[in-house]
Amino acid sequence: MRVEQVSEGIVVDRAWLKTKGISASLVDYYIKTGYLEPVARGVYRRPGGTLKWQHLVYSLQMLGFSLHVGGRSALELKGRAHYLPLGKKERVHLYYHKKLPRWLFKADVNVEFIEHSRAIFRGKSKLGVSNVLFGSWDWKINVSSPERALFEMMADVPKKETFHMVDVVIEGAATLRADLINSLLVDCKNIKVKRLFLWFAQKYNHQWFEKLQLDQVDLGKGKRVVQENGKLDSKYLITVPRDNDDRGEQSIF
Repeated sequence: MRVEQVSEGIVVDRAWLKTKGISASLVDYYIKTGYLEPVARGVYRRPGGTLKWQHLVYSLQMLGFSLHVGGRSALELKGRAHYLPLGKKERVHLYYHKKLPRWLFKADVNVEFIEHSRAIFRGKSKLGVSNVLFGSWDWKINVSSPERALFEMMADVPKKETFHMVDVVIEGAATLRADLINSLLVDCKNIKVKRLFLWFAQKYNHQWFEKLQLDQVDLGKGKRVVQENGKLDSKYLITVPRDNDDRGEQSIF
């Protein structure tokens, strides 16, 4: 394989290049002559064009890392969260099984990558993960569906995501798929996330909420503190902000 056959935008490491028959000395030659340029220590790309975070995510997939874009970032990519406020630097939420390489966080792409494990779902579940096409080559980037992305956002409430932010998203989520939500509720092993999802869903009572079949969903036992010093929802036994709705919950404290 010649270095010219590495697609423009792809980021590769020396190990990958070696599997394609490009020796370490040849890599050094390509760097010296400008056919390859460093992205971070030990990783390279062909010069040309602006390096974007999507290039890095696709490259990681190609290099064998099991990951996807999820949570708030997935909702933004699929046009479901254009009203979510962005900071000075865009954040891209990545969910993984195998810890991501450190060079990802040193590449100059003007975004902040936020790491998450897939711990809220069973095993290596990819339920609700599909593809979004990127670039002129139609690269397939793994991205959570809106349904799964909401579960992922709720796992971060209230430390990294606010009740208000999730509330705004759920209010506009009238077209979610009940069958996929059912499957996610069964596959999710985080009791807090499931209860919180159902609490928000009941609040807005979209058409899909009426179609949920909860007989196979394990909601656990006992109370769960989500919001410190909040009020207890008597149905789902989670604490929520005191001013969030008017259903008359009692204090857990």
